[in-house]
Amino acid sequence: MSQEQTTRDVVRLGLVIGALGVVFGDIGTSPIYTLQTVFNPADPHPVPVSTQNVFGVVSLIFWSVMIIVTVTYVLLAMRADNDGEGGIMALITLLRRWGAQRGKRAAIVLAGLGIFGAALFFGDSMITPAISVLSAVEGLKVVSDGLEDWVVPITAVIIVGLFLVQRRGTAAVGRGPITAVIIVGLFLVQRRGTAAVGRVFGPVMIAWFATIGAFGVVGITGHPDILEALSPTYAIGFMAGHFDIAFFALAAVVLSVTGAEALYADMGHFGRRAITRGWLLLVLPACVLSYLGQGALILENPANVSSPFFLLVPSWARIPLVVLATAATVIASQAVITGAYSVASQAAQLGYLPRLRVAHTSETERGQIYVPWINWLLMVSVLTLVFAFRSSAALAFAFGMAVTATITITTLLFFYIARSRWGTPAWLVGLGASVLLVVDLLFVAANLTKLVHGAWLPLLIGLTAFTIMTTWQRGRLIVTAERERREGSLPEFIEQLRDAPVQVVPGTAVFLNRGGRTAPLALRANAEHNHVRHEQVVILSLETEPVPRVPAEQRMTVEDLGHTDDGIVFVTARYGYMDSPDVPGALATLDPARTEGRLNLARASYFLSKIELQRGPEPTMAGWRKRLFIATSYITADAAEYFGLPRDRTVIMGSHIEV
Repeated sequence: MSQEQTTRDVVRLGLVIGALGVVFGDIGTSPIYTLQTVFNPADPHPVPVSTQNVFGVVSLIFWSVMIIVTVTYVLLAMRADNDGEGGIMALITLLRRWGAQRGKRAAIVLAGLGIFGAALFFGDSMITPAISVLSAVEGLKVVSDGLEDWVVPITAVIIVGLFLVQRRGTAAVGRGPITAVIIVGLFLVQRRGTAAVGRVFGPVMIAWFATIGAFGVVGITGHPDILEALSPTYAIGFMAGHFDIAFFALAAVVLSVTGAEALYADMGHFGRRAITRGWLLLVLPACVLSYLGQGALILENPANVSSPFFLLVPSWARIPLVVLATAATVIASQAVITGAYSVASQAAQLGYLPRLRVAHTSETERGQIYVPWINWLLMVSVLTLVFAFRSSAALAFAFGMAVTATITITTLLFFYIARSRWGTPAWLVGLGASVLLVVDLLFVAANLTKLVHGAWLPLLIGLTAFTIMTTWQRGRLIVTAERERREGSLPEFIEQLRDAPVQVVPGTAVFLNRGGRTAPLALRANAEHNHVRHEQVVILSLETEPVPRVPAEQRMTVEDLGHTDDGIVFVTARYGYMDSPDVPGALATLDPARTEGRLNLARASYFLSKIELQRGPEPTMAGWRKRLFIATSYITADAAEYFGLPRDRTVIMGSHIEV
């Protein structure tokens, strides 16, 4: 074997290990609570414990994982990437791009549906940390009944530590209870980027999957006929012969596929091949063995249904397993939290949320970000869920709704792209979509039966987020139209400026503007009220392209404003929705020959036009939406910080606009 081949193999192995540490935490911890939730006697639609039902449920879990995770996501959805990036936001940008090119209304409608799926992800981001950490810490009840009262407090401490470390880094170490310190220490590496996270968390998750797989084998040896549940005949027979029981069981069976969206969303970090190999070679076999082992344990003694995951191991190993499970669930929680950061950041870049303050936690990986406002919102929400529901079983009723709806939307978007973009034959798209959507919609319908028992929660969170996002998009269009009317035509203003009695002062002024058709409000105010303009004037428009990243050589363009001797140039800086705007850095790359001389960026002044929103009498939106739009505008990040402007040389000029 050549040295080059060996190097490639090492790199591939490193990617797989990294993916194991970042991608599979959520779906890999589902065996902790899935089976116990299915047979939970407190469920409003309980599944009786019997040999036939155990075989049917285990078979349903196995084939649900195979159809939804392996087929829908690993084999199909991950082939639809947006310049290497995956996830529902990537599908939305693909639809927006192709829909705009072709003018298809269906693409626009589906993109709106995709935004609802992204909104549901925020509900998933709140419920996942609560149910995952709760389910792991609940293992203490198996160790000793006297520890039951400590489950919720310990869970709360872990969750607070998890969120605090996102901001405080090393400062969080050494403070608080021992549990929080352990978890905080585990998360310190997050600030070093995806590669470092994978290197640290990868071995932890390898140990996790090896452990649950090994104990699953031990359980199977006690009742080896459970292996027959791998046959689809048991799942089909259970659904056909006991539909009244099996249908309601689907609401809990769906817990086995939570985290499937993460496989797709994190594709940009590790690539499709690394995720596919990690899933097929380790994660899938380990999870399946755990489910089979738990099923065998329940067959041996139905009393074990209360906590089959922890009862599967001998008493001496339960405390170490609780510790390992807690670490694994924290990794799962951290992954979905950072996923929420990415979704919020991408939504802001695409105009569905206001500009948010984003801190990049890695010098090499721009995708590793921290969004303070989202962090604190999630922390308060997760703690509220922990104290309100107090058990993973109660939260399970709410968990599946967001997951099933997001999976269904992803399936719809994928098959539309497969037909419209790739030209896949209609009969093949119809056949594949029919089979997968029937499965998805069965899960959605089953979870709707839990609506009054908690499934309303993720729907409420999703509808709230969707309303905020669409209201912001609508209000932003209204404000932009009024702003453009006030700014007036840029070419006309440039002609007026040449003849206007204004004083030319030395220096460079950079005016940030939205597009190249209108004049910046700050520039117009300077000329009309202060009667001055700078010797060098750069009108800079920042555009967000529907791609993750724009190559540096394609970022900057300079356009002719009609004159080459007035010192006024128009520059467009293009960024992808995953890029971080850096105005001074981008301007430094411009060729002086294209900007009518070298820009004095060391002493340049930057001008921003700030808009103060007020409710107006015009029926542009419903009154409540106007109030929501104005309230949402208050979380807008500081523009100077967002665009990387030097604060001591940034001037902000305000204007009032009614909505």
